[in-house]
Amino acid sequence: MSEYSTYPQEPRKARKPVALLAAVAIAAAAVGGGTATLVGQAWGGGAPGSGTSAVAGATGTNVSTGGTVADVAKAVSPSVVEVKTGSATGSGVVISKDGEILTNNHVVAGASQIQVRFSDGKTANAAIVGTDADLDMALIKVAGAGDLTPATLGDSDSVQVGDQVVAIGSPEGLTGSVTSGIVSAKDRDVTVKKEQDPRERRNDRWPFEFGGGQYNGEVGSQTTTYQAIQTDASLNPGNSGGALVNMKGEVIGINSAMVGSSSGPQGDAGSVGLGFAIPVNDVRGILDDLRAGG
Repeated sequence: MSEYSTYPQEPRKARKPVALLAAVAIAAAAVGGGTATLVGQAWGGGAPGSGTSAVAGATGTNVSTGGTVADVAKAVSPSVVEVKTGSATGSGVVISKDGEILTNNHVVAGASQIQVRFSDGKTANAAIVGTDADLDMALIKVAGAGDLTPATLGDSDSVQVGDQVVAIGSPEGLTGSVTSGIVSAKDRDVTVKKEQDPRERRNDRWPFEFGGGQYNGEVGSQTTTYQAIQTDASLNPGNSGGALVNMKGEVIGINSAMVGSSSGPQGDAGSVGLGFAIPVNDVRGILDDLRAGG
């Protein structure tokens, strides 16, 4: 689960260069061991009433929320897990009942062992199915799972600046942490390192570039740039791979990077309201390749 590592691949499309902070630090910290088990809660119960929106996503279970942060957190938290590789910790989003989980490539790259912890505290081992270093995404899977709670994937193209969003992950190992904010901007260029020896990591920080600055160390020459959703929802080390969710309970982005309050190369003193997420529509575009072991 190298929260901030990637493997070089042929770029799928041209992207503008932008420096970002490793999502790994932003991703939720994972927990180890055990067998695959049912995740604790189902997506919001009951028939939707007035003031409640029901959403059926292309992937996942129908979501019913009352449009509050508390409702969204209750509905989506069962689909967000902690991911741990030994050298890095991050978060992941369950997308199928049989154990498929999306996370950042930098969270799991080079991992020899992956463990996930579900919202009910149960743990399981997982294996890498496929990775895409160009988009900093990976698909992992828990063996033997059959009744997990999948998230509903929304439409990131319909997201507007100013929309309220909720981020769910395990920053600094604090499982199931929820923060909220708005979409600050769209199509922000974020540049991340494509390869990194897990032994080079410092405190789960992954090198990235954004707005002309480098954070968490030297990015190096082998990089990839993607266009991200910018949010002021607080993201911290360990949120990488977690969910950025709209108020309907749909995942519209996978948290991947953050700018810390320290202006130097460390950039590790906490969130300053500059977080970035990979748009879920871009993730959809590579999902079949990930499932095929790409």
